[in-house]
Amino acid sequence: MLIIKMIIYSAIFLTCSVLGILKSKKYVYRVNELREFKSALNIFKSKVNFTYEPIPEIFEQISESSNSNIGGVFRKARYNMNFKSAGEAWNTAVETDILNINAEDKNILKDLGKLLGKTDLKGQVNQIDLTSSFLDNQIKKAEIEREKNERMYRTLGMILGLGIVIILL
Repeated sequence: MLIIKMIIYSAIFLTCSVLGILKSKKYVYRVNELREFKSALNIFKSKVNFTYEPIPEIFEQISESSNSNIGGVFRKARYNMNFKSAGEAWNTAVETDILNINAEDKNILKDLGKLLGKTDLKGQVNQIDLTSSFLDNQIKKAEIEREKNERMYRTLGMILGLGIVIILL
C-alpha cells in the first residue's frame, strides 16, 4: 500500500512539474515564432524586391524553408489565395493557424494583409518594413515576458505539485 501511495504522489508531483514546464515553454515558443516571422518577412521582402515572383510562389518557397508553425501559415495563405485575395488569404491563415503568439502579435501580422497584393512593389516593401519594425518591438516585449514568466511557471508547477503531495500526506 505504501508503494502505491508513493507512486501516486510521484505522479502528482511530476504531472504538476510538467504542466509548469509546458506553460513556461509557451513564452520561449512565442519569441522563436516572432523571430521566424521576422526572418520569413525578410525573405519575402527580398524576393518581392529582386525576383518579381508572384506572391503565391514566394509563400510556397517560404513555407518549405520555415518550421512547421510558420511554414503552415504561409502554406495555408498560399492555398487560400486560390479562393481569396492575397490580403484576405493572409489574414485567414494568421487567424486560423495554431500559433504561440498572442492577439497583439496576430494583429500586427494581419496588418501586413491590408496592402498585400493591392499596391505596387514599393508599397508592399514599405508595408513589410513596417510590419518588421513592429515585430522587432513585439520580440523585445516577448523576451521581457519570457525572462519574467518562464522561471516562475516552472517553479510554480513544482511548488504546486509538492504542495498537493504534502496536503495528501
